[in-house]
Amino acid sequence: MASQIESQDSDFDRKAALKTFDDTKAGVKGLTDAGITKIPSIFLHSQHNAAPIKSNSGDPEAELPVIPTVDLQGIDRDPNLRRRVIVQVRDACQRFGFFQVVNHGIPIPLLDKTINGVKEFHEQDTEVKRGFYTRDFAYKTFTYNSNFDLYQSPADNWRDTMSCLMAPRPPNLQELPQVCGETMVDYSNEVMGLARKLLELVSEALGLNPDYLTNIGCSEALLFLGHYYPACPEPDSTIGISSHSDSSFLTVLLQDQIGGLQVLCNDQWVDVKPTANALVINLGDLLQLISNDKFRSSQHRVLAKSIGPRVSVACFLRPQHLLPENSTRVYGPLKELISEGDPPVFREITVKEFVEHYQAKGLNGISALEVFRL
Repeated sequence: MASQIESQDSDFDRKAALKTFDDTKAGVKGLTDAGITKIPSIFLHSQHNAAPIKSNSGDPEAELPVIPTVDLQGIDRDPNLRRRVIVQVRDACQRFGFFQVVNHGIPIPLLDKTINGVKEFHEQDTEVKRGFYTRDFAYKTFTYNSNFDLYQSPADNWRDTMSCLMAPRPPNLQELPQVCGETMVDYSNEVMGLARKLLELVSEALGLNPDYLTNIGCSEALLFLGHYYPACPEPDSTIGISSHSDSSFLTVLLQDQIGGLQVLCNDQWVDVKPTANALVINLGDLLQLISNDKFRSSQHRVLAKSIGPRVSVACFLRPQHLLPENSTRVYGPLKELISEGDPPVFREITVKEFVEHYQAKGLNGISALEVFRL
């Protein structure tokens, strides 16, 4: 397959190679199934993009920050404990835009079942998966492909992805893959409940009423992405996901124990080390926008690895930009967070405008917010 994808001519035709790869509808896993030992040129990243700036990977002496873990046990019963947790959340949102949560209330067997279901989908026969392969994100309920920005990105990422909008209009079970559809529904319902609790904490960390962020629609829609990162024969030459920030208000990430997720903090790549039964929470660009830069939406990436596959599930919380009722919905810095001495730093935008810009630019390591900054 690799010989089909990559021309042997010195004048490499990237566009043709991309189309050849896309037309296989086999994704990155199709390459590894074919037994390649060198990755095709479309996946080659420059050393600057592929290698760490600084990293705490494999260096026990490195004095780098540690992404905090927040224990949610008992926060609805003990007001003093809740206040302490809000302080922890505020600090994490200001410093990193990332934290992990334990005792989050989602049953542990469901976490395992969700990871296994996504893995099982991606490891089906290629012919079965081809029926779901598409780049028609607007009209397909469930999609599977490799790299949503395949044709926009200067270099492509070593991963395949399945995706489905699970709320506010849940799909029919018949529209989802048989191997994981029921689990996707169960897990998404649990994440929606957890997201509302987390948004209460973030609201209070901003000095707002607990239900403020939920009331303005921050958790009304959920996009489920199931990523699959095959083991890579040349992990130092490519990357699992390029540096980017999320387009959401809030992202809830379930990851297996392989590792590879890193957050950029003060020009240092900091590992988000897998913690058993924990979920990774990060703020998205829309939360940074409405908080008027008080909270961070951080750049993050996933390294390619020689071991694998790595499997993760990212659930993005934000209004669905393609729904007609959201086409004119506007978000900007919250009036409660701005003043004469603290004026807005972003202009108001619609979710549709923001997401279309985000998708058009691709994952290039530059925040999509910058073009909307005043």
